[in-house]
Amino acid sequence: MKSVRAGVLEIAYREAGPPDGPPAVLLHGFPYDIHAYDGVAERLAAAGVRCLIPYLRGYGPTRFLDPATPRSGEQAALGADLLAFLDALGIGRAVLAGYDWGGRAACVVAALWPERAQGLVSCGVGYNIQNIPAAGQPAPPEAEHRLWYQYYLHGERGRAGLEANRDAFCHLLWQLWSPTWAFDAETFAQTARSFDNPDFVDVVVHSYRHRFGLVSSDPALVEIEARLAEQPNVAVPSIVLLGADDGVGPPSETDTEARHFTGPYRREIVAGVGHNFPQEAPDAFAAAVRTLL
Repeated sequence: MKSVRAGVLEIAYREAGPPDGPPAVLLHGFPYDIHAYDGVAERLAAAGVRCLIPYLRGYGPTRFLDPATPRSGEQAALGADLLAFLDALGIGRAVLAGYDWGGRAACVVAALWPERAQGLVSCGVGYNIQNIPAAGQPAPPEAEHRLWYQYYLHGERGRAGLEANRDAFCHLLWQLWSPTWAFDAETFAQTARSFDNPDFVDVVVHSYRHRFGLVSSDPALVEIEARLAEQPNVAVPSIVLLGADDGVGPPSETDTEARHFTGPYRREIVAGVGHNFPQEAPDAFAAAVRTLL
């Protein structure tokens, strides 16, 4: 395990593969951690890729440098963290690959700072940038019920529930979101240690409140959020991987997000895979990264 000061964080990260190999940053989602990429990193490192796998803010050993920094989980924060991570390690361009929160960070950087992204792999939702100004528009009921965990965290009862039952809460989400993934207790426990981060609850709650416009942005990130509100396109080469069994966002046969990708683009729905794509299908994920390299 390594760490680096990057922006407002001391980011803990794992590195695998040759230090002079082409870089790929692998970004986990909620509620997961860097172990989602154990299989992917093994495959990529063997192919000569330099894999950099950071713990996001609020997870594992990653820590805020200043107690006064807002514990924001907004999309601009995730993108800013990734950009600072690249800067701190002196990486000019890399393949940015992620899912869920990590996919959002990768999409933000690929859209706003395309010169830093050699390519993009995004899972869960292909165009992972939230349209917060339109967050008040209701979705179809069959989609709304899958967002119960977000609405739960909008209130103080939900915050208290996450604080008191974080492992049970996250374990339930693993089951609901990857119904065909037969993970065992040891696999979950390995990741659940990352939820003990002192900022985990604050960052998670802020994330799910901010995306609905219920709380303010970190003042330092207002300009980035304003740019994201314009729903910028992604011009870098992109591969979107979707699990056919994703329990939180089942993919539609019709690609409604292709319009946001103006460069080379491919969308693939993979059978037998749920929300935690890289851990469930490391071969497919690693192959996508290698394609962009």
